[in-house]
Amino acid sequence: MFPFFYDPTFILIIPAVIFAMYAQGKVQSAFHRYSQHKAGIGWTGAQLAAEILRKQGVNDVKVELVGGHMTDHYDPRNKVLRLSYKIYHGTSLAALGIAAHEVGHALQHDEGYSMLSLRSMIVPFASIGSQAAFPLLFIGLMLGSQSLAQLGVVVFMFAVVFQVITLPVEFNASSRAMNILADGGYITVSEEKPVKKVLDAAALTYVAATVMAILQLVRLMLISGLLGRRND
Repeated sequence: MFPFFYDPTFILIIPAVIFAMYAQGKVQSAFHRYSQHKAGIGWTGAQLAAEILRKQGVNDVKVELVGGHMTDHYDPRNKVLRLSYKIYHGTSLAALGIAAHEVGHALQHDEGYSMLSLRSMIVPFASIGSQAAFPLLFIGLMLGSQSLAQLGVVVFMFAVVFQVITLPVEFNASSRAMNILADGGYITVSEEKPVKKVLDAAALTYVAATVMAILQLVRLMLISGLLGRRND
């Protein structure tokens, strides 16, 4: 293991941090830009979400307003699709794209989409892993216990697996959103590209989070001795 105050492995996550900042900037830029473009249909995100759910025969999912900025999500436990103010009330292309994306998650749940089910199963383990990993690693390093430090790395793997599984779930939801919006006539051909840009930018943040998690795992494996140096 590396000495506690000596951590050359930190350089590993610098590219991921830069990538994450780029992805966040890109999604903010795309959202801001296409929030200014009103959709021809004139519907709000909430109206669109409710209509798509109705047409898809999903009648047990509620559409609710949630506080915060870009806090939109689908809650599978309570079957609630929550949209932030600018999406719920917004009539822009960005609002419709994000609302349709969240509807995509509701449809995944209704159909029993395997990757969403797998992600839901691993949520509690990922939560424990992300919370317990660093305390275990820290205590292990402080006490000079390589086995305890490595246990922290092992539980962190659950968080990494969660991030990896999230990618196909998000890509699939975006693909569903684009198909529904285009095939259903909710957006015109000229509106498809702007909506796709918003969804692609949002997807990039999940890619960045996954890269960060993987590089962090490699870093922790090096620190704990699971990779590289072994017991001193």
